[in-house]
Amino acid sequence: MPSEEDTVHYEGPSGGWGSVRGISRIFGKEWATPLATETLFRQNKPKGFMCVSCSWAKPANYHPFEFCENGAKATLWELTTRRCTPDFFAKHTVTELRDWTDYDLEQQGRLTHPMRYDRASDRYVPCDWDEAFREIGSELRRLDPKSVVFYSSGRASLETSYLYALFARLYGCNNLPDSSNMCHETTSVALKKVIGAGVGTVVFDDLQNCDAMFFFGQNTGSNSPRFLHPLQEAAKRGVQIVTFNPVRERGLEFFTNPQSPVEMLTGKETRISTQYHQVRPGGDIAVLMGMCKHVFTADDDAREHGRRVLDIDFIEQHTSGLEAFEAKVRATSWEEIERESGLSRKNIEAAAQVYVEADRVIGIYGMGLTQHMHGFENVALFVNLLLLKGNIGRDGTGISPVRGHSNVQGQRTVGITEKPELVPLDRYAKQFGFAPPRDTGMNTVEACEGILSGKVRSFFGLGGNFVRAIPDRDRMEKAWTTMRLTVQVATKLNRSHLVNGEIAYLLPCRGRTEEDVQASGPQAVSMEDTFSCIYGSLGRRTPASEHLKSEVDIVAGFAKATLAPNPKVRWDDWVGDYGLIRDQIAETYPEQFHGFNERMWTPGGFYRGNSARERIWKTESGKAEFTTPETLSATGWPDAPGRYRLITMRSNDQFNTTIYGYSDRMRGIEGTRDVLLINPQEMQRANLQEGQVVSLVGDAEDGVERAVFGLKVVPFSLPDGCLGAYYPEMNPLMPLSHHDGPSKTPAAKSVPVRIRASDERGDVTERLEPPGHATHPV
Repeated sequence: MPSEEDTVHYEGPSGGWGSVRGISRIFGKEWATPLATETLFRQNKPKGFMCVSCSWAKPANYHPFEFCENGAKATLWELTTRRCTPDFFAKHTVTELRDWTDYDLEQQGRLTHPMRYDRASDRYVPCDWDEAFREIGSELRRLDPKSVVFYSSGRASLETSYLYALFARLYGCNNLPDSSNMCHETTSVALKKVIGAGVGTVVFDDLQNCDAMFFFGQNTGSNSPRFLHPLQEAAKRGVQIVTFNPVRERGLEFFTNPQSPVEMLTGKETRISTQYHQVRPGGDIAVLMGMCKHVFTADDDAREHGRRVLDIDFIEQHTSGLEAFEAKVRATSWEEIERESGLSRKNIEAAAQVYVEADRVIGIYGMGLTQHMHGFENVALFVNLLLLKGNIGRDGTGISPVRGHSNVQGQRTVGITEKPELVPLDRYAKQFGFAPPRDTGMNTVEACEGILSGKVRSFFGLGGNFVRAIPDRDRMEKAWTTMRLTVQVATKLNRSHLVNGEIAYLLPCRGRTEEDVQASGPQAVSMEDTFSCIYGSLGRRTPASEHLKSEVDIVAGFAKATLAPNPKVRWDDWVGDYGLIRDQIAETYPEQFHGFNERMWTPGGFYRGNSARERIWKTESGKAEFTTPETLSATGWPDAPGRYRLITMRSNDQFNTTIYGYSDRMRGIEGTRDVLLINPQEMQRANLQEGQVVSLVGDAEDGVERAVFGLKVVPFSLPDGCLGAYYPEMNPLMPLSHHDGPSKTPAAKSVPVRIRASDERGDVTERLEPPGHATHPV
């Protein structure tokens, strides 16, 4: 592994003054009123609003500043005084705006008026809401419901999500993909298969009761910074934290608490990870097999002394499939494991020994596990490891996928899914007096395939930046314009709003921080966090424009303009009082949402429950299931000379596709996103120089030409055979066909690419393929 001294890196801890400066920079630019400060103090507090960024918990015992750098940025981004008005669109054609960066588009501020795309002038022009609803409803009635896709990002509330899913099914389809399809659908499928519950089993209090934590492919410092507080507390009390990640993420190395005056004044920092292993991208299956191999060996040794490492009682009572898995592990050689993982046997056994010695273990992971062609096996193998010692279903133990968007998990809970078997359709039928569709709808990959083939004729985007977030972006944008109707609901302008169907609408909505007054008075909404707890959220800021509608009101407007009247479906009543929507949710999901209105303001949220946490296994076998992998590599494609594994990464200055700026402070990269990260040894083998401008070309062997030009070479600490570059800029290199099999989650963490030299105009001039380069195990 290259020395960090030879690479671009950040020497400070996560948090600390760097975090304060990051917030201050956005605060200065996005200052709305002095009330912005008061709004931040209400963030993630009782009777306040839930963060519009990640899905971390809103704890009952909260800090004075219960927000992180990215959470503050997201709130101030929404509170900006900038306005994107009809005058702006009158000055710029849509074609012209496609050349703008993501950052510059969002810098125009909050959308203020409903807009219709005028193809003749290539501009958005203002329209009124009644006109928009009328034409959208008219078009939907002409289309085959199976040809319409209803996408939602992870920020829509439970109330909005429930109505959106109901509208789609009343209309006649289950085409309800959401942002989970692009990140944690692997989790939903794998955990459902092996433990019978499609979400994590850990609750917030478990973090205070464990002896060890194992992290795989999760960047806490940038993606869920408030997690750093309980991590710091755990590290201080001696919890062993072992991390596997191709990138050395600063948040899992050192942390200085911005809320501690002593730490801020003295610069004191806490070491987070006791072990940090830079696994090859796609090498996690091999690592987990190696750790399990060591656990079996340790159990063999213990048996000679009349003891056991394995929790035999738990295994016999609660699991199935161990025999086949154990035989596979024992038959797998350390040579194979080292080759595929890029790690030494010594390091893997050191990590596994921590697991052997710990009584209560939590497994934590992110998209570094899920976004591979064999992501299912990644997640299932992690569960296998935990099952060996009964580390699911006890306090201080469990599997914990850290979710991204603030309500992406909750949307699935209340019906946003293409899978009819996950929705109580019989209750739907009785509750609303209709026959809901029973066929499987389209997920994100299938929706994209449908757009390419012409099968999909209309796309609704409830938030998000779908076109920018999906694989094969260049191909998708060309096909997008062949659709008949596209509708986007948003707070700010982004790339997806500039690629339109024949008829297109851009409809502005209120943000979560803003007051939502309806017929019965001010309305609150609710969200679910990554620990399956439900919270109320109440906005108080004056909306950015008098022309904005709430998402609930917009969904109801679509429905009333499209569907025949139904006395059991009371759109106007629901818009007037969101409590009535929560009553409907409780009727559809009584086990989880009973007494919803009464419980939604419970400090710390109310827990909706998890059967696997209670050791009730709703699987085919009725037990937790060990999975036997068929491969040690999660990439799904072979190594070859000149082929690299590209990781797409997010910077410290973005949240998903939202770019707040050009400062990736915790990686030491400033002022640009057009970079190619590569370790110095690989640079030498490929005859590259620091600062050289190169291109990346896809190497998927599917006949499709893919390329991204104008990337500056930056030396960076990464495993051999591996490259890093930013998401979403690298999405054109991601083949739509490269996805996890069972879940169809796109494989963004191991994209096959080659490097080519190019000049500053992006013209490819020379192909760079170091002779004989295939893999370089550390």
